[in-house]
Amino acid sequence: MNKVRTRFAPSPTGYVHVGNVRTALHSYLVARHGKGDFVLRIEDTDQKRFVDGAERVVLETLQWLGLDWDEGPELDGSEKGAYGPYHQTARKENYLKWAQVLIGKGLAYADPYTPEQVEQFRAEAKAAKKAFLYRDYRPENPPEWDGSRPLRFKVPELKRYEWDDAVMGHLSAGPEALDDFILIKSDGLPTYNFAHVVDDHEMKITHVIRGQEYIASMPKYLSLYDALEFERPVFACEAHIMAPDGNKKLGKRDGAKSVTEYRDAGYLPEAMLNFLASLGWNDGTEQEIFSKEELIEKFTLERVQKSGARFDEKRLVWMNGQWIKQLELDDLYERVHGFWGPAGQKASAAGQKAVLAVVQDRLKTLADLPSLTEYFFTEPKPNWQMVDSNKQLSKLPRTEHTKLLEQATHALEAADFNSEEALQSALNELLAETGQKPPVLFGLVRFALTWAQFSPGLPETMHLLGRERTLARLQVAIDKA
Repeated sequence: MNKVRTRFAPSPTGYVHVGNVRTALHSYLVARHGKGDFVLRIEDTDQKRFVDGAERVVLETLQWLGLDWDEGPELDGSEKGAYGPYHQTARKENYLKWAQVLIGKGLAYADPYTPEQVEQFRAEAKAAKKAFLYRDYRPENPPEWDGSRPLRFKVPELKRYEWDDAVMGHLSAGPEALDDFILIKSDGLPTYNFAHVVDDHEMKITHVIRGQEYIASMPKYLSLYDALEFERPVFACEAHIMAPDGNKKLGKRDGAKSVTEYRDAGYLPEAMLNFLASLGWNDGTEQEIFSKEELIEKFTLERVQKSGARFDEKRLVWMNGQWIKQLELDDLYERVHGFWGPAGQKASAAGQKAVLAVVQDRLKTLADLPSLTEYFFTEPKPNWQMVDSNKQLSKLPRTEHTKLLEQATHALEAADFNSEEALQSALNELLAETGQKPPVLFGLVRFALTWAQFSPGLPETMHLLGRERTLARLQVAIDKA
């Protein structure tokens, strides 16, 4: 068997969509599972859509996710691998060589028509109520191709094509799907339809993994494979990632962000990999959290579903929280650099780590850090509107609020702040003394200490604040009531 070789071939035309990255990830996993090579190739022949800096974003995204490629361009501008160049604009001679092969076989011709003539052909086809097919208007005596005109592929045989797709199963299409298409544009660069077939052959790619939108063009590709006498790779067309409502393909209007935006919003690469791998795939068990190593071991195209996978960002948030919990404290501390709030940034490393240890289990994203920690580093301003907006606490009058806080102050004055267990015991005794429900009493005390919507458990919070600051904050809350 040939060594497994997969490729990710993005166009440097903008941000890196989650759908693109899922394709890259699945290609990577197939290569690593098969102990093969993962190739990065930049398809930059569409110069009109070229975006400066987009290629670097692609490379940095793959690097952040840990999708190390065996061949392709590097961030320093160099390339590695035996089948380069890995930019299509640098492979023009390769395409011209194979174009001449097709010309020699009588399977390519110079397109002599102007855009106006083509539009006239379209109008004729529409008037005749039939689909416009370029092959119906082939020139009888095309000019010799000198590179100044587009070069078109001449479909050699109108027949039904059948092929097996590793995800979609057995597929077929009739002659109506075949047409003469452009191989080389008038600017001398190849079209995607031609370039990727040549590149995959020359780079010995064994598995071509891409989106389902390419299924409609497969007959054209197959006719080109046959004409060039290329061996077919394994094809795998994956279903779309769907919008949250599941009714359409995920797009920017549905809130889809680039992967770099998720990175900057405090998502971990482990969680992003885990989430994207599981969009449309599972290993047949109830397991949801997978490390990269586990994904490499378990991932196969046979387990990728044919239907679209709904992009559930709530699940991504949950998954990210699970991964944050698993990190060693020192590792998490390194990753939260840049996410602290204004006061937290000024704290000592020891102070930051102490707070981080307390809030780690509550973090859903690293961007949650300021809202969960600022009140440890600076004195929060009382905001009784938060109490009044609380469903349980709003039922009590302000006099009852202050009475409960006074009772809490008295109960905690004698508590041992060096022990979270002792603090919990003191709170439990206070609960019995006041006869209140935990959400009411503990919720009120938590507001008085943090004035934040979310915070760690009370014993952990008070232990970290210490006796003096805890009692002082309770008193400020009473005074400002």
